[in-house]
Amino acid sequence: MKKWFKAGFALFMVAVLIIPLAACGQDKVQTLKVAEVTRSIFYAPQYVALEKGFFEDEGLEVELTTTWGGDKTMTAVLSNAADIGLVGSETSIYVYAQGSNDPVINFAQLTQTDGTFLVSREKIDDFSWDQLKGATYLGQRTGGMPQMVGEFVLKKHGIDPKADLEMIQNIDYANIPNAFASGTGDFVQLFEPQASMFELEGIGHIVASFGTESGHVPYTTFMAKQSYMKKNPETIEKFTRAIHKAQKWVDSHSAKETAEVIQPFFKDTDLSLIETVVDRYKSQGSYATDPILDEEEWNNLQDIMDEAGELPEEVSHDTLVNTEVAEDVMK
Repeated sequence: MKKWFKAGFALFMVAVLIIPLAACGQDKVQTLKVAEVTRSIFYAPQYVALEKGFFEDEGLEVELTTTWGGDKTMTAVLSNAADIGLVGSETSIYVYAQGSNDPVINFAQLTQTDGTFLVSREKIDDFSWDQLKGATYLGQRTGGMPQMVGEFVLKKHGIDPKADLEMIQNIDYANIPNAFASGTGDFVQLFEPQASMFELEGIGHIVASFGTESGHVPYTTFMAKQSYMKKNPETIEKFTRAIHKAQKWVDSHSAKETAEVIQPFFKDTDLSLIETVVDRYKSQGSYATDPILDEEEWNNLQDIMDEAGELPEEVSHDTLVNTEVAEDVMK
């Protein structure tokens, strides 16, 4: 009886010691809700971080949701449906201008150029921007970053979007490629992989990059409410460290290797097409190689918004941007 009691007591003590240890291990894994504005090869480093386990290395379990729109992404962040949003930095300016007492802070940049391309219906060997004058042009949504960059680039080349061409903007974003494919427009502004798909299918031809033409801007950035960042500084730091690790991985590996890693996020897209798109974005420097959103990029963003008549008010870099986290991570 004593032997049974001693053996039972020993097992009980082992259980008492092991269960709390196991619970401790479980407590180290934190679930983080992230809302991305769309699903895009443009965000390759984020998917690399997920697939390569860089978030897990930091003790984070990331639940990624695609919210399909800047307004919806920001609503998710503001309503606490998401802890972090991946969206254009212009949305944080719009929210701030509305008088928010808990502003949304940009803390880690993912892409640093526009991601759209100018596609011509006809093959043009010697393209010049003057060839758009008098043409029909399928643009993007008014007030959105793609359209603002598009107009900025047109004006840079001496083209008045309202007077020098026929700008069509009454087509929903999702239907723009179909409209062009069915014969509407001489030129269209498209994201990848649609632009490269049209080239492969002979529907259109890429003649210029809006990303190259417009320079560095905080096109897509990870952001969170100021209150969340103050309450969860370690979480934000761990998240940023994982993103930076992925940025370095993408920068140091081939387009093919990156395409192979992120393909699970684009199951309906051919691997060779993913590789083409990654290579195109890498070659023009669209993927940020570090998470710092610097003041020059921030000011360039506001210049573009102001030129388009969409800047509600000028906001200083240090008001809506936190670079301390990224700087600490890079140390």
